[in-house]
This record gives sequence, structure tokens and C-alpha cells, in this order.
Amino acid sequence: MLPARIFAVAPPALVILALSGCSSWDCTDTTAERGKAGVRVQVVDTGGQPLGVTAAVVDWRPEPHPQLPSEGDRVHFHFRFDSANEHSDTAVDACAVDKERVALGCKTVYSSQAFGPADDPLTGDDWLTVEHPEQVAGVLLIPNNQSHDGPTCEADIKDGGGMHPPEAPNRGDQL
Repeated sequence: MLPARIFAVAPPALVILALSGCSSWDCTDTTAERGKAGVRVQVVDTGGQPLGVTAAVVDWRPEPHPQLPSEGDRVHFHFRFDSANEHSDTAVDACAVDKERVALGCKTVYSSQAFGPADDPLTGDDWLTVEHPEQVAGVLLIPNNQSHDGPTCEADIKDGGGMHPPEAPNRGDQL
């Protein structure tokens, strides 16, 4: 038989736990659907809503990286983010693709890279590494904003979960 004192303390303690949110966490992770890649895209949040920022590939060409010329050609591309500011954290995945839109090499580019001392201060540049530069037919951007991915349920059961950006594209992904 349990002492009466336990029954008197237990209900208030359970109420405090329930009100603090510690009684049970219903944490769910959801991954946003990858948007349609293009040369010019409207950047969208994880819910698919436009952020008012346009990202575009300005030009691209295969050429040796100036710091690693012995490694052969890479894909040098220029991009711009319109309606972003230099403190914006907007980011999209850029991929070199073949004529069938299969990813040959990808990386994330940030709007903050497109500001600074350049001929066009809204334009940035970067390099993509691909195995066969001669197969590159273009560079495409994926419209999903990659700049913020909160913690997952696995990493933080209490504050994690929710909608996350799609996984980064891999070589061989159809875009």
C-alpha cells in the first residue's frame, strides 16, 4: 500500500509536467518536395511559397580552375539573386547537367556570394566539379531555399521536427 503522501503529490507533479510540455512530444519530420530545376527560378520556402527572390544562371563554361589547372576542366558558372540583399541567407542548389537533365555535379550557392566587388555586384561565381566536363549541357538551379534546415526530431525531440528542405541532389539524379 502506498502512503497517502504520494497520492497527494503525484497529481500536481503530473499537471506541472503536462503544462511544461514534457509529458509527451509528438515530433514529426517532413521533407519538402524538390522543385523543378531551371536556369531561372523563383526561390521557394519549404512550404512551396515564393520568397520574392529570383535566382538565375547568368553563364557557364568548362575551363581549368585557376588554382588547380592540372586537374583539368571544371564548370565555371556565374549566378545572380534578384531581390535578395547582401544580408539575405537565401541559398539554392546548382547542378551541372547533361542533355537529359541528369546531374553531373552539384553544390549549394548562397545569395551572399553574389555581392561584392565585381563587374556586376549582384552576380557571383562558383565552380562545379564533374567527371566529364564535355557532357555538360547546362547549369540548373533548384528553387528550394536551402539556407535554413532546423533540427530533426532525432537530433532534438522537443524543438526539432517540421518541414525540412529536400535532400541535396546527387550525381545521377534526374532534374
